[in-house]
Amino acid sequence: MPNFIIKTHQQNAVYRANQIFILNKGMNSGKPQKEPFTNSYVILFQNEEDAETVYWLAYSLWKAKFWHQSLVGSVIPFLRIDDFKKDFSSKVNQMLQEHELHKKQVQALRLLEQKEDLLKKNIILISEMRRVILLRYCK
Repeated sequence: MPNFIIKTHQQNAVYRANQIFILNKGMNSGKPQKEPFTNSYVILFQNEEDAETVYWLAYSLWKAKFWHQSLVGSVIPFLRIDDFKKDFSSKVNQMLQEHELHKKQVQALRLLEQKEDLLKKNIILISEMRRVILLRYCK
């Protein structure tokens, strides 16, 4: 079982290499990232493997809009750290019971993310080519 500590991220804090950050304000609350957000929680791990495993679980929960049910606040919704800790810990425990299935899903998510990145690059190239062709007409 991955051991982790969930804390509120402090702007000037320096962490070891094994952590992920979870956005805690706005409609993208729950979004994981390897780099710190301004308004985020930090999850500290003892090793890189645990960090990677839990990152993909957090990514899955964010994409499924799991955290929307826990958002509070009328103007800028936010995710309370106690709610996050409770729900996230239970999801990690559930994931560990189905670890092989989780591994397969992580592989599929990684593949989809790579394909998505490739498609984004292709769209940028198409836009650039369109711009070059249109600039030729303007000359």
